[in-house]
Amino acid sequence: MDFGTHAMSLRLPLGKCFSSFNMEEAVCNHGFFMMSPNVWIPSTKSLTRPLRLSNSIDSATVTISHPPNFPFLLIKVDQNLSSPDQQSILEQVARMLRISQKDERHVREFHEVHASAKNRGFGRIFRSPSIFEDAIKSILLCNCTWDRTLHMARTLCQLQAKLTCKTKKRGKRKRSEPRMGNFPNAKELARLDEGFLKRHCNLGYRANYVIELARNVDSGKLRLEEFEEATCHEQVFRQMMKINGFGPFACSNVLMCIRFYQKVPADTETIRHLKKVHDREGCCKGTVEKDVEQIYGNYAPYQCLAYWLELLEDYENQFGKLSKLESCKYHKVTGGLGLRGKSNKTK
Repeated sequence: MDFGTHAMSLRLPLGKCFSSFNMEEAVCNHGFFMMSPNVWIPSTKSLTRPLRLSNSIDSATVTISHPPNFPFLLIKVDQNLSSPDQQSILEQVARMLRISQKDERHVREFHEVHASAKNRGFGRIFRSPSIFEDAIKSILLCNCTWDRTLHMARTLCQLQAKLTCKTKKRGKRKRSEPRMGNFPNAKELARLDEGFLKRHCNLGYRANYVIELARNVDSGKLRLEEFEEATCHEQVFRQMMKINGFGPFACSNVLMCIRFYQKVPADTETIRHLKKVHDREGCCKGTVEKDVEQIYGNYAPYQCLAYWLELLEDYENQFGKLSKLESCKYHKVTGGLGLRGKSNKTK
């Protein structure tokens, strides 16, 4: 992508992650990489999207790539940035691609018990630049087709672009506009109402959960970032189950995003997978958790990584390498890598 004369480049050192890091494998392994505002470019094996600047209001569009055999990621930005903004971009890229000593330790420990994962270079499940985006996208995965999930994420980013444009006009900001809408943050969503989201983004009943979560986060009533510092996955799971809109599937998906891999996000696609790959013909909603534990328990505490690798390979057997799939065909990846869960609609 040509950013013009105002572009700048940043480098994110891989450090100890260098030996195990594979850009293609680190991105194209979870349905989140197909969801807006993420854009994977197969020809260059690079990822493009807007990221928040240090003020949490403005965004800059970045393109992330890994020059072959270089011990750093190259991040091209569409504008010149201050030092705080540069640091903000680097931190978000590191989160998405799991570039940290803790992530590297998890990858190596998982590879010790899963040789084929090591051979493939699998161990970093793609996630968003913030836990808030992970949480909202987990809600979007529930009780609907993969095609609709993609549509809801896209319309939320389109809405964010419109809201940003109006704010900039009122405030007469001088920063350049991002090339695409960013995923809306808590402050941007908190000031909207349920009916507005239903009309503009087709969120259906999810609009209420999205608005409530955004307002709780924006007000400080709920501090999602504290979950990332927790040491007990069961405690985080119980706390998340108290949040409206989060059932076992969505909670397990968020746990996976914050480095807790003990719980498999189990849904109808999990049941299909276990029947097909593990001959569990009797697997159903009532038995799936027991079946999952019997099959993946030996990989503890990385049960989810073992399951996700199997699911990824099953989909690639059907649709080909996901990193080479054209974006116009994403909606055909039925079930969206198994991302169809149940929310707590009764709360």
